[in-house]
Amino acid sequence: MISWINLGEVFYIEARIAGEAAAAAAVERVRHSVRAEDVDVELVLGAARVKARHALSYADAFAVALAERLRLPLMTGDPEIVALERELRVVDLRPHAS
Repeated sequence: MISWINLGEVFYIEARIAGEAAAAAAVERVRHSVRAEDVDVELVLGAARVKARHALSYADAFAVALAERLRLPLMTGDPEIVALERELRVVDLRPHAS
């Protein structure tokens, strides 16, 4: 599950690297592997509450709010999300040094 806010983030990052056609293709690949969740008032306010309490990006706050809403683990390599002290299961995707 991913929010459309975070899919927008996928688009702009890929567009900067490889152009808009590649970005559109990347969004489609993600959409075929996970469901994209529409953004509604409750999700916006949930993300705003997360953002108000933690030093992370607004897009990251949407990922946190969606995971909390659905009570699903959040898979990320983002150190700010991994370090959050919330009742949220975070799967750290960063490679760890041995």
